[in-house]
Amino acid sequence: MPTLLILFVTVPLGELFLLIEVGQAIGALPTIALCLLTAMLGASLLRQQGLQTLARARHNLDRGALPAIELLEAVALIIGGVLLLTPGLVTDVVGFACLIPPTRRLLVQWVLARLAVRVGPSGPSQGPGTREGDGGYTIEGDYARRDDEQHPPRD
Repeated sequence: MPTLLILFVTVPLGELFLLIEVGQAIGALPTIALCLLTAMLGASLLRQQGLQTLARARHNLDRGALPAIELLEAVALIIGGVLLLTPGLVTDVVGFACLIPPTRRLLVQWVLARLAVRVGPSGPSQGPGTREGDGGYTIEGDYARRDDEQHPPRD
């Protein structure tokens, strides 16, 4: 929780600082134009990359494969689109990194590596307090099969 709080405080302050610095260097109107240009370029790139990712996901589903990578790439595209719509230059750089295929793939691979470390190869059912092969309850008892008894026919 403190990480999110720090992020929500430092990112806007960093954006504000950078916008003021760029505004002093190139002027207020060019800075505003730069923010609008990155938003329009990002929207166009988001549309193009989103359609390509959707096509790859459909292709994998048609083959019977799970489109896990494509789903993570779609999440990265959504995050990139939101960051590009957020005014500021730092969020634009991170947003473009989420939209450009090579950097997006690196980001998805990094996330998958982090998830693999957290989940581990044994899966979610194996955790502290469980034994390997512990698949449920064992009920001990004796039974006898009685084929000689007549049972009424079932309807």
